[in-house]
Amino acid sequence: MKKLSAYNISKAYGDKEIIKNTSLVVYEGELVCLLGVSGVGKTTLFNILSGLLIPDKGKVLLDDTDITGESGHISYMLQKDLLLPYKTVLDNVALPLIIKGENKRKARKKASSYFETFGIDGNQNKYPHQLSGGMRQRAALLRTYLFSQEVALLDEPFSALDTITKSAMHSWYLKVMEKIKLSTLFITHDIDEAILLSDRIYIMTGKPGRITSEIKLECEKPRGEEFLLSREFIDYKRQILSILNE
Repeated sequence: MKKLSAYNISKAYGDKEIIKNTSLVVYEGELVCLLGVSGVGKTTLFNILSGLLIPDKGKVLLDDTDITGESGHISYMLQKDLLLPYKTVLDNVALPLIIKGENKRKARKKASSYFETFGIDGNQNKYPHQLSGGMRQRAALLRTYLFSQEVALLDEPFSALDTITKSAMHSWYLKVMEKIKLSTLFITHDIDEAILLSDRIYIMTGKPGRITSEIKLECEKPRGEEFLLSREFIDYKRQILSILNE
Protein backbone atom coordinates (compact mmCIF):
# COMPACT_ATOMS: atom_id res chain seq x y z
CA MET A 1 0.00 0.00 0.00
CA LYS A 2 1.26 3.49 -0.86
CA LYS A 3 2.06 5.58 2.22
CA LEU A 4 3.69 8.66 0.69
CA SER A 5 3.46 9.75 -2.93
CA ALA A 6 4.70 12.80 -4.80
CA TYR A 7 3.68 13.58 -8.37
CA ASN A 8 5.34 15.93 -10.87
CA ILE A 9 6.91 18.18 -8.23
CA SER A 10 8.57 21.34 -9.56
CA LYS A 11 10.07 24.22 -7.57
CA ALA A 12 12.00 27.35 -8.53
CA TYR A 13 13.50 30.24 -6.61
CA GLY A 14 13.11 33.25 -8.85
CA ASP A 15 14.45 32.31 -12.26
CA LYS A 16 16.43 29.34 -10.91
CA GLU A 17 14.60 26.04 -11.28
CA ILE A 18 15.65 23.66 -8.47
CA ILE A 19 13.42 20.61 -9.08
CA LYS A 20 11.49 19.68 -12.20
CA ASN A 21 8.75 17.06 -12.74
CA THR A 22 9.89 14.79 -9.91
CA SER A 23 7.75 11.88 -8.72
CA LEU A 24 8.30 9.16 -6.12
CA VAL A 25 6.42 6.74 -3.90
CA VAL A 26 7.14 5.06 -0.55
CA TYR A 27 5.15 1.93 0.24
CA GLU A 28 4.13 0.83 3.73
CA GLY A 29 7.08 -0.56 5.68
CA GLU A 30 9.66 0.37 3.05
CA LEU A 31 13.00 2.07 3.51
CA VAL A 32 13.69 4.10 0.39
CA CYS A 33 16.86 6.10 -0.28
CA LEU A 34 17.16 9.35 -2.22
CA LEU A 35 20.71 9.44 -3.55
CA GLY A 36 22.40 12.28 -5.39
CA VAL A 37 25.25 14.77 -5.36
CA SER A 38 25.10 17.97 -3.30
CA GLY A 39 23.02 20.76 -4.79
CA VAL A 40 20.72 18.55 -6.84
CA GLY A 41 17.59 19.51 -4.86
CA LYS A 42 17.16 16.64 -2.40
CA THR A 43 16.62 18.83 0.66
CA THR A 44 14.24 21.11 -1.26
CA LEU A 45 12.23 18.03 -2.19
CA PHE A 46 12.16 16.94 1.48
CA ASN A 47 10.95 20.40 2.52
CA ILE A 48 8.10 20.04 0.03
CA LEU A 49 7.22 16.51 1.18
CA SER A 50 7.10 17.67 4.81
CA GLY A 51 4.91 20.67 3.96
CA LEU A 52 7.53 23.29 4.82
CA LEU A 53 7.56 24.46 1.19
CA ILE A 54 4.76 24.67 -1.36
CA PRO A 55 5.71 23.36 -4.82
CA ASP A 56 5.13 25.47 -7.91
CA LYS A 57 3.62 22.39 -9.51
CA GLY A 58 2.66 18.89 -8.38
CA LYS A 59 1.13 17.36 -5.27
CA VAL A 60 2.03 15.27 -2.21
CA LEU A 61 -0.25 12.50 -0.92
CA LEU A 62 -0.29 10.60 2.37
CA ASP A 63 -2.49 7.50 2.19
CA ASP A 64 -4.13 9.01 -0.92
CA THR A 65 -4.99 12.24 0.96
CA ASP A 66 -3.62 15.45 -0.52
CA ILE A 67 -1.30 17.09 2.04
CA THR A 68 0.52 19.46 -0.33
CA GLY A 69 1.84 22.45 1.62
CA GLU A 70 0.48 21.14 4.96
CA SER A 71 3.01 20.59 7.74
CA GLY A 72 2.45 18.28 10.69
CA HIS A 73 1.69 15.09 8.75
CA ILE A 74 5.22 13.85 8.01
CA SER A 75 8.09 13.73 10.51
CA TYR A 76 11.41 15.18 9.38
CA MET A 77 14.82 14.68 10.99
CA LEU A 78 17.86 16.68 9.93
CA GLN A 79 21.49 15.55 9.98
CA LYS A 80 22.12 17.04 13.46
CA ASP A 81 20.09 15.66 16.35
CA LEU A 82 19.09 19.20 17.51
CA LEU A 83 18.36 18.01 21.05
CA LEU A 84 17.84 20.97 23.39
CA PRO A 85 20.80 21.00 25.84
CA TYR A 86 18.81 22.45 28.74
CA LYS A 87 16.09 19.76 28.65
CA THR A 88 16.37 16.16 29.81
CA VAL A 89 16.33 13.41 27.19
CA LEU A 90 12.75 12.56 28.18
CA ASP A 91 11.56 16.15 27.79
CA ASN A 92 13.35 16.42 24.45
CA VAL A 93 11.64 13.30 23.16
CA ALA A 94 8.21 14.28 24.54
CA LEU A 95 8.35 17.71 22.88
CA PRO A 96 6.31 16.78 19.74
CA LEU A 97 3.49 15.45 21.91
CA ILE A 98 3.43 18.62 24.01
CA ILE A 99 3.39 20.76 20.86
CA LYS A 100 0.37 18.74 19.69
CA GLY A 101 -1.45 19.70 22.87
CA GLU A 102 -0.91 16.79 25.29
CA ASN A 103 -0.21 17.78 28.88
CA LYS A 104 3.35 17.32 30.06
CA ARG A 105 2.68 14.38 32.39
CA LYS A 106 0.89 12.30 29.74
CA ALA A 107 3.42 13.25 27.09
CA ARG A 108 6.31 12.13 29.29
CA LYS A 109 4.57 8.84 30.12
CA LYS A 110 3.85 8.06 26.47
CA ALA A 111 7.36 9.02 25.32
CA SER A 112 8.98 7.00 28.12
CA SER A 113 7.07 3.87 27.04
CA TYR A 114 9.14 3.82 23.82
CA PHE A 115 12.57 4.19 25.45
CA GLU A 116 13.11 0.43 25.73
CA THR A 117 12.12 -0.19 22.08
CA PHE A 118 14.57 2.50 20.94
CA GLY A 119 17.37 1.19 23.16
CA ILE A 120 17.69 4.25 25.39
CA ASP A 121 15.86 3.10 28.53
CA GLY A 122 17.46 4.39 31.72
CA ASN A 123 18.48 7.70 30.11
CA GLN A 124 15.22 9.56 30.65
CA ASN A 125 16.63 11.99 33.22
CA LYS A 126 20.02 12.54 31.63
CA TYR A 127 20.89 15.57 29.50
CA PRO A 128 22.01 15.34 25.85
CA HIS A 129 25.67 16.08 26.65
CA GLN A 130 25.74 12.94 28.82
CA LEU A 131 24.89 10.65 25.89
CA SER A 132 27.11 9.18 23.18
CA GLY A 133 26.57 10.21 19.56
CA GLY A 134 24.70 7.00 18.78
CA MET A 135 22.41 7.37 21.80
CA ARG A 136 21.65 10.99 20.89
CA GLN A 137 20.63 9.86 17.40
CA ARG A 138 18.36 7.19 18.87
CA ALA A 139 16.70 9.82 21.05
CA ALA A 140 16.33 12.14 18.05
CA LEU A 141 14.83 9.33 15.97
CA LEU A 142 12.31 8.56 18.73
CA ARG A 143 11.35 12.24 18.89
CA THR A 144 10.91 12.18 15.10
CA TYR A 145 8.72 9.06 15.34
CA LEU A 146 6.49 10.65 17.98
CA PHE A 147 5.91 13.64 15.71
CA SER A 148 4.37 11.35 13.07
CA GLN A 149 4.13 7.58 13.37
CA GLU A 150 3.52 6.90 9.68
CA VAL A 151 6.40 8.18 7.55
CA ALA A 152 9.82 9.53 8.54
CA LEU A 153 11.98 11.73 6.34
CA LEU A 154 15.62 11.42 7.42
CA ASP A 155 18.26 13.76 5.99
CA GLU A 156 21.64 11.99 6.35
CA PRO A 157 20.80 10.78 9.88
CA PHE A 158 23.95 8.68 10.36
CA SER A 159 26.57 10.79 8.56
CA ALA A 160 28.04 12.36 11.72
CA LEU A 161 28.72 8.99 13.38
CA ASP A 162 31.99 7.07 13.29
CA THR A 163 32.13 3.93 11.14
CA ILE A 164 31.62 1.41 13.96
CA THR A 165 28.72 3.34 15.50
CA LYS A 166 27.15 3.87 12.08
CA SER A 167 27.22 0.14 11.35
CA ALA A 168 25.53 -0.61 14.67
CA MET A 169 22.92 2.09 14.03
CA HIS A 170 22.12 0.60 10.62
CA SER A 171 21.30 -2.79 12.14
CA TRP A 172 19.38 -1.18 15.00
CA TYR A 173 17.27 1.07 12.78
CA LEU A 174 16.19 -1.79 10.50
CA LYS A 175 15.03 -3.79 13.54
CA VAL A 176 13.16 -0.84 15.05
CA MET A 177 11.51 0.03 11.71
CA GLU A 178 10.17 -3.49 11.40
CA LYS A 179 8.96 -3.52 15.01
CA ILE A 180 7.06 -0.22 14.88
CA LYS A 181 5.94 -0.56 11.23
CA LEU A 182 7.53 2.72 10.13
CA SER A 183 8.02 3.75 6.49
CA THR A 184 11.20 5.75 5.80
CA LEU A 185 12.56 7.96 3.05
CA PHE A 186 16.14 9.04 3.67
CA ILE A 187 18.80 11.14 2.00
CA THR A 188 22.39 9.97 1.86
CA HIS A 189 25.54 10.67 -0.16
CA ASP A 190 26.95 7.30 0.97
CA ILE A 191 26.39 4.72 -1.79
CA ASP A 192 27.41 1.83 0.49
CA GLU A 193 24.87 2.94 3.11
CA ALA A 194 22.13 3.20 0.48
CA ILE A 195 22.76 -0.33 -0.78
CA LEU A 196 22.98 -1.81 2.72
CA LEU A 197 19.72 -0.30 3.99
CA SER A 198 17.34 0.31 1.12
CA ASP A 199 14.49 -1.62 -0.42
CA ARG A 200 14.65 0.81 -3.33
CA ILE A 201 16.96 3.65 -4.34
CA TYR A 202 15.91 6.76 -6.24
CA ILE A 203 18.78 8.55 -7.97
CA MET A 204 18.40 12.30 -8.41
CA THR A 205 20.59 14.05 -10.98
CA GLY A 206 20.80 17.18 -13.11
CA LYS A 207 20.11 20.89 -12.72
CA PRO A 208 17.22 21.30 -12.25
CA GLY A 209 17.19 18.09 -10.24
CA ARG A 210 14.92 15.23 -11.13
CA ILE A 211 14.71 11.53 -10.35
CA THR A 212 16.27 9.82 -13.33
CA SER A 213 16.60 6.23 -12.08
CA GLU A 214 15.05 3.78 -9.65
CA ILE A 215 16.87 0.68 -8.44
CA LYS A 216 15.06 -2.13 -6.62
CA LEU A 217 17.34 -4.19 -4.41
CA GLU A 218 16.30 -7.84 -4.58
CA CYS A 219 18.70 -9.16 -1.92
CA GLU A 220 17.28 -9.94 1.52
CA LYS A 221 17.80 -7.75 4.58
CA PRO A 222 19.52 -7.38 6.93
CA ARG A 223 22.69 -7.17 4.85
CA GLY A 224 25.75 -7.66 7.03
CA GLU A 225 29.27 -6.32 6.53
CA GLU A 226 30.14 -9.42 4.49
CA PHE A 227 27.60 -8.25 1.91
CA LEU A 228 29.98 -5.37 1.09
CA LEU A 229 32.32 -7.95 -0.48
CA SER A 230 29.66 -9.79 -2.46
CA ARG A 231 29.16 -9.78 -6.22
CA GLU A 232 25.63 -8.38 -5.76
CA PHE A 233 26.92 -5.39 -3.82
CA ILE A 234 29.65 -4.64 -6.36
CA ASP A 235 27.15 -4.86 -9.24
CA TYR A 236 24.73 -2.47 -7.53
CA LYS A 237 27.52 -0.01 -6.75
CA ARG A 238 28.82 -0.13 -10.31
CA GLN A 239 25.31 0.53 -11.64
CA ILE A 240 24.82 3.52 -9.31
CA LEU A 241 28.22 5.05 -10.10
CA SER A 242 27.52 4.69 -13.80
CA ILE A 243 24.25 6.64 -13.45
CA LEU A 244 25.81 9.36 -11.27
CA ASN A 245 28.71 9.79 -13.69
CA GLU A 246 26.55 10.16 -16.79
